[in-house]
Amino acid sequence: MLQNTMLPDITTRADVENLVNTFYDKVRNDATIGVIFNEIADVNWDTHLPKMYDFWEGILFGTGTYRSRPMPPHFKLNETYPFCPEYFDAWLALFYATVDELFEGEKATEVKMRAVNIAAVMEHRIGQINAGTLSSLLHRHQ
Repeated sequence: MLQNTMLPDITTRADVENLVNTFYDKVRNDATIGVIFNEIADVNWDTHLPKMYDFWEGILFGTGTYRSRPMPPHFKLNETYPFCPEYFDAWLALFYATVDELFEGEKATEVKMRAVNIAAVMEHRIGQINAGTLSSLLHRHQ
């Protein structure tokens, strides 16, 4: 007989840290976007991960601990290594898979909805930059 085991929901910062750490472990090993993080951006994980804990904790729980602007670093990276739709698809697929592997419930559903919205906005704005329709405005405000 199969037993229906519920996964926990995201309720604490420790849960957020588990989500972020597990997600970025997948990202680092991903054939599509791993190279962007590991070689192109050469991410310093010791500084990046705590920022991501703050970012997602703020998104889910309104803590206000994330005080930066997430878009400009991505715009700058896009200048030297233009992003394409496949990168956003890979990022989102890994994020969804990680959430679904670890959590279920209201906050798990919310974090996936927030992730797709963030990815869609970023993809749209980067697409505008790459098409040359928004670059001057964004560069003036970075």
